[in-house]
Parts: sequence; structure tokens; C-alpha cells
Amino acid sequence: MSSSTDVKVLPLASAISLPQGFNRLVWSNLLAQSAEQIGLAAAPIVAVFAFGAQAGETGLLQTAQTLPFLLFAVPAGLLADRASRRDLMALAEGLRALSLIAVLVLAFTGWLTLPLLALLGFIGASGTVAYSVAAPSLVPAMVRADALGAANRRLELARSIAFAAGPALGGVLVGWIGAAPAFGVAAACSGYAVILLFGLGEPPRPALPPRHIGRDLKEGARFLFTHRLLRPVLLTAVFFNTSFLIMQAIYVPYAVGKLALSPTSVGATLAAYGVGMVAGALVASRLAKFVTFGTMIAIGPIAGVCSALAMLLTIWVPSAALAALSFFLIGAGPVLWTISTTTLRQAVTPGAMLGRVSAVILMATWGTRPLGAAIGALIGASYGAEACLAIAACGFLVQASIILASPVPRLLRQPEMVEGTI
Repeated sequence: MSSSTDVKVLPLASAISLPQGFNRLVWSNLLAQSAEQIGLAAAPIVAVFAFGAQAGETGLLQTAQTLPFLLFAVPAGLLADRASRRDLMALAEGLRALSLIAVLVLAFTGWLTLPLLALLGFIGASGTVAYSVAAPSLVPAMVRADALGAANRRLELARSIAFAAGPALGGVLVGWIGAAPAFGVAAACSGYAVILLFGLGEPPRPALPPRHIGRDLKEGARFLFTHRLLRPVLLTAVFFNTSFLIMQAIYVPYAVGKLALSPTSVGATLAAYGVGMVAGALVASRLAKFVTFGTMIAIGPIAGVCSALAMLLTIWVPSAALAALSFFLIGAGPVLWTISTTTLRQAVTPGAMLGRVSAVILMATWGTRPLGAAIGALIGASYGAEACLAIAACGFLVQASIILASPVPRLLRQPEMVEGTI
């Protein structure tokens, strides 16, 4: 059966099972993401309480922890297409573990400084980039074509749990045992993730002929930007993340000043984002039985529009519940998007360039976030938070329009995997 987009699709599987070894990847992913989130939560606490960092300095710390997504996503994608993806993930996670251990040792010896904390955060985030690029490229080599959706749902559930619980756990650990030991817990999670990876079986891949790096990059970019299904996915991700960060950049001062929320209430509304991620990941498998593959992809951008409108409504109806609803939607809908678009990318991209294609999409997803934050800061300072919310809502409308006007929502089922996806 073919969809209206003339893309071959897989028949519905009567029973989808995942190989037993895949659980090692899921647990490794959960531990790796948890280590990252604990470290991200502990770093600004150390910066503020140990070094008296102000908003500008913590902003520079956050920049150091996100800059690798811009600098290293594409090189990591090139490596993922040439080297063992399992070994690349293990090396990347080992790099993050070493950076966390270094923070722990320097803190205990009294040699830790704010620049060193930023540098080690940069190194750890570099490991995050390589791990995040290689993982989606490894999945098609481990599971059957009809199990890609189930595999991605399980991985995304693990990531959602880490994003929801990691920051809270980081804060609790800092409160109970101190900031420095919290980095030790994160390092232990990261180290165990490496151990799980080394026990993971990776099917062998044929060696690729020597190629020029520039030619490899051009080949991957050409495929992504000319593919009628992947191009709108990429553009939607760019507008979505830029708009989200415009809204997020001004939310805390807006919530305190306009909505009159206490710090506890602000934290509760932000926590709804993680709750939404977990909820979306949990319902994904059941929802997939009732809606088409293309509809599942479209839900995320539509949820983004609903989230922006709910936040915009707080201008006239100041309400913590509306703000929490906004963050819940921005967590739940995009999780369904991530699961489905990752499956789509794995199915239609030849395996020899899957790492490069995943890297460009990761860079577009995370690389536009500093841009969105900068736009939010500029508009907020010049015209106020309300103007930021209106601009963000317009951006969310654009991203939904892009995907809804494309052939993607008309896909009935997951496209058939192209040849050479291992």
C-alpha cells in the first residue's frame, strides 16, 4: 500500500519485538542523559554560591555548555559515518565522565575556578554532541525496519525521564551532599553508561572508500536540503527552536513581574515541561495505533502553536495554570515529533550518510537556540516581554505552516527503508 506522497511504506507489524541487546542502549542513554542533566543543574549552583557569579557570568557558562553543538555536530556526524558508532559513543561518554571527575577533584582540592568550570562544561558538552549524533545512526543497525518506531519511543522515553528528573535530582543532590559530590554522582552515571556501551553488539559495516571531508559534507547537505520529506522537517525544527527560545528567554522575569508568581510557582510551571515530555513518550505507542505516521509528526508543531497561544493568553488572563499548560504542551507534542521524525530520517537516509544528516539536524535544533535567546533578549529589552510572546507565537505559526504544507503529514505509515541503511 502506498501513501498519497508516493513513498513506499512498511506494512503494519502484528508484533514488534526489540533485540535483547537494545536494552543496553536504552539504559546507557538514560544514564548518559541523567549525567548531563545533573551536571547542568549543579554547574550554575557552583558558579553562584562558590564564585558569586552574576547573570552575565552564568550566561557565559551556559554558552560554553551549548557552543559545542554549533562547533562539533557536523564533525561528529562525519565520524559517525566512518567509524564504529558504538565506540564513538563510548569515547564521547568517557570524555564527559572525565570532565565531571575533573570538576569533582578540582572542587575538593580548592583549585576549581569559574573559567575552569566553563572549560570543563564545554568539554563535557562536546561528548554530549558526539553521543547524540551517533545514537540515532546506530539504531537502524540494531533493530528491524518495522521496529524503528518502537525503538525510538523507548529511547525518547529514557531521555524524557532524564530531562524531567535530572535537574530536580541535581538540585536535591546539591542540597543533600553538596555541589562537588553531585558531580561525582553524575560521573558515576556516565561511567556506567560507557560500560553498557562496551557490551553492546554492533553489526559490522563495509569500509567506505577514502573521501574528501568537504565532499562528504556537500553530499550530506545536498541530500538533506533536496529531500522532499527531510527538508520541511529541518526548516520546521529551525523555526520551532528559535521561537521556543524567544519565549523561554523572557519567561522567568515575565512570570514574576506580570503573572506575580513566586519562585516556587515559577519552578512548578517550568517543571510542567518535563512532565509533558514523559507523558508524550508514554502515550506515543498507543497513539500510533490510532493516527497515521504523518499525523503523528504534525502533532508536535501543532502543539507548539497551542503552547504559544496559551502563553500569549496570559497577557490578558494572568494565570500560572495557563503558563504550566503552555510548558506541558511544548514538552508533550515535540516528543512525538522527535520520535516520528527520527524514525523518518532513519528510514529514508542511506546508512552511509545517516551520521552527517543527523548532525545537521541536531545542529539546526540546538544551534538556533542561542539565536532565539538573543532575539528574545533584544526584543524584550526594547519592546517588553509581551512583544516577545507575540513574535514567538508568529514563529510557531510559521513552523506549523511549513510542515502542514509539505507531503509529510500525508504519510500513512513509516516509509520503507532505503537500501544500505546499516
